[in-house]
Amino acid sequence: MPINHYDVCIIGAGAAGLMCAIEAAKRQRSVIVLDKAPKAGRKILISGGGRCNFTNLYTEPEAYLSQNQHFCKSALARYTQWDFMNFMEEAGLSWEEKTLGQLFCDQKSKAVVDALLKACEQYGVEIILNSTIANISHTNQYQIKHTNSEVQVESLVIATGGPSIPKMGSSDFGLQIAKQFGLKNMPFRAGLVPFTFSQDELTKLYIPLAGVATDCVVTCNGQSFKEALLFTHRGLSGPAMLQISSYWKKGDGLLIDLLPELETAKPLLGIKENSPALSLKKALQQYLPRKLIVQFIELGYLPDLALKSLHEKQLTRIVSQLKSWKVTPSGTEGMRTAEVALGGVDTGELSSKTFETKKQEGLYFIGETVDVTGHLGGYNFQWAWASGWCAGQFV
Repeated sequence: MPINHYDVCIIGAGAAGLMCAIEAAKRQRSVIVLDKAPKAGRKILISGGGRCNFTNLYTEPEAYLSQNQHFCKSALARYTQWDFMNFMEEAGLSWEEKTLGQLFCDQKSKAVVDALLKACEQYGVEIILNSTIANISHTNQYQIKHTNSEVQVESLVIATGGPSIPKMGSSDFGLQIAKQFGLKNMPFRAGLVPFTFSQDELTKLYIPLAGVATDCVVTCNGQSFKEALLFTHRGLSGPAMLQISSYWKKGDGLLIDLLPELETAKPLLGIKENSPALSLKKALQQYLPRKLIVQFIELGYLPDLALKSLHEKQLTRIVSQLKSWKVTPSGTEGMRTAEVALGGVDTGELSSKTFETKKQEGLYFIGETVDVTGHLGGYNFQWAWASGWCAGQFV
């Protein structure tokens, strides 16, 4: 088996891996990137519905979950959203801001991947796809046996992400390598993922409402998000549910405010005064989808009465119930549809400046493989760019 010598080997040709490769190669380091997938940047390609939500204008450490909330601060400060926007601009790409600071590429996801690959080519990075890692060992250098060849390097970077969306070829490979070298880790679990419910609940409520969306505020374990929820034939999805799922644990309930724009029953009382014969169903349609109201009436959650038949205390109670709808999911859809995986290599094992492991010289972990997970909306890509950039200055 032929042996090829490089300065740096990066396993994983995703967002973090490609960014690290570019930065290392800029420093005149010889870099090889290995990936088992047939294409580089596969998760980039499917992100944002093919438009790549590549960062968020409001990126800040508070938008990340980790056992160590401080670990992400250094990288996010040294390579910011503005830095990646500059990379995009230099590549001739433009973007559009959507809700809550989310930036999407006008030229679609493929253009972002092409820009990264062009930079890799410019600086002499070698990328080998369809390459399965057979073995990794270390004596004086790292020996990586992969499909039909062996690579020896001073620095080894693990940028394989987590096991979310396994149909894309993702796995827990990063944690396997961490365990091989005696590093602590947090087991991966699904994040940014839809909720599921019991078959009885699905039949009664969720399946009849599949496709219905409405704005809400959802709260769980002291964390709240104000975004849209979406009823599905499996349960609840939409941005609000995906966001809160990262904070939810089995058995936890969700508190959902279905009337986030109403603080009290006063607007309904005003409608009653002007149109007493109007039905509650019609009055609530200013704030909620008709199909949702009808289903709640059928299930007995709401009365099917005219406003004139409801006194002030009843209307106040109805508004209060809609502002504090409590549900308890039976679970989530798991890694199959999760946008990210929570957990990863324990940040206590890594330098927050270089991403090198403290126990094993020359071994680095970046991106989703590390126990840092962002909110929905471009935050995880920014973590990938930032952690890859930082490691690229030192490998």
